[in-house]
Amino acid sequence: MKVGIPKEISSNERRVAATPDTIPKMISAGLVVNVESGAGSTAYITNQDYMRAGAEIKESSKELYEQSDIILKVQAPTGDEIKQIKPNAIIITPLTTIQMDLFRKEKTLIVFALNLLPRIARAQSMDILSSMSNIAGYKSVILAADYLSKFFPMLTTAAGTILPAKVIIVGAGVAGLQAIATARRLGAVVIAFDTRPATEEQVKSLGASFVSLATTHEQTQDHSGYAKEQSIDFYQNEQNILSQYTKDADVIITTALIPGKRAPLLITEKMVSDMKPGSVIVDLAIEQEGNCELSERDKIVVKYNITMIGLTNLPSTVSLHASQLYAKNIWAFLHYILPQIQAGTYDLNDEIIKSCLVK
Repeated sequence: MKVGIPKEISSNERRVAATPDTIPKMISAGLVVNVESGAGSTAYITNQDYMRAGAEIKESSKELYEQSDIILKVQAPTGDEIKQIKPNAIIITPLTTIQMDLFRKEKTLIVFALNLLPRIARAQSMDILSSMSNIAGYKSVILAADYLSKFFPMLTTAAGTILPAKVIIVGAGVAGLQAIATARRLGAVVIAFDTRPATEEQVKSLGASFVSLATTHEQTQDHSGYAKEQSIDFYQNEQNILSQYTKDADVIITTALIPGKRAPLLITEKMVSDMKPGSVIVDLAIEQEGNCELSERDKIVVKYNITMIGLTNLPSTVSLHASQLYAKNIWAFLHYILPQIQAGTYDLNDEIIKSCLVK
């Protein structure tokens, strides 16, 4: 069987779905690997790097798609790309809800949505969401530090002492925890907020303070450990608690997401207007409409002298390491399902297959 690695065509996508480290593993599993010319260029991987790893270079996406039985992608294929993919090919990629609906109508392709992996031990090595969220959490702090008109650490100089920046992290999932760790490494004073009491120990282990609502474990997270959608009153209560802290913050990084739903609105325009001039908000939930009322998708805006960063796909800005991690995740998934692909049948009693197969 032949695996195809196309060049990503989304304007802000710099990652690639396979690296010279994962190519030999595919070949050892009996696969032939086709890579579109230039697929790794934005991740600083050359055609020669792929060829040395054993891949074959295809000069066009048309040639690659026509000759590949399995397609590995970072972004879901576009309509034009789908037309080039040969019938009965297998596609492994993350998908939005809308994209899944489109593929359900496309009966000639077999599609696995990698972002739907269950949170179980067997799937940890395949978990693209955790890998990419780690990068987003790190990058959010670097962006905030770049736009903040202050130092992050406390500095004692001959001219006097500079107090450390005060950073609030909203949401203590993978991205939030990495943001906490990065902000602490830069010397900031960090307060983290989450609706799930179970995250308190993790937050404090990273040297941050923790703020919680008086809610129970069952109320705030689903059986997988993700935050659950709550009532309007619940979120207003969160806003009231957050507003006691945001007025003194130099940086706010929001990461709160509800799987398959609009991100909860936690930072209102009033809260932004009450912040100290020169402060920065980084909204990592912007791909699901954002946690901040004034954030704008793929824009950096300034209102009330507060800079709000709503850039999407931050992992792509760290394309080399993001590609390495993503490629390892997607190879782990392919290796797991390869026997079923070769047999031409899929075990729908397998939690991983059942969760990811778009049907």
